[in-house]
Amino acid sequence: MGTAPAQIPTSFGHELRACLRCRLVKTYDQFRESGCENCPFFKMDDGDNERVVDCTTPNFNGMISVMDPARNWAARWLRVGRFVPGCYTLAVSEALPEDLQALCEEVHVQYVAPKRV
Repeated sequence: MGTAPAQIPTSFGHELRACLRCRLVKTYDQFRESGCENCPFFKMDDGDNERVVDCTTPNFNGMISVMDPARNWAARWLRVGRFVPGCYTLAVSEALPEDLQALCEEVHVQYVAPKRV
């Protein structure tokens, strides 16, 4: 497939967070150290701890591990079929802040708000 996989969470405790745009799940420290592999334009790994908090949430439901997103029907159904292999949440319960939604528009990347906010 050629796409480097995302980091898998190093622990499955209360420190897990999900990216508000792509729903990739990692620990806070992993987002701070290497950012989001699907959303590099958020620049979570630039040393700004507040950016990680703004772009991610600890409030999410369920989780799925995807090894081959393009061929996995569940990944396509969850709309993560074009993202890197990794762990994804089934749903986030918060919307991306408006300034970050505007950033998505600037870089021509689709953002789909959660159905229930």
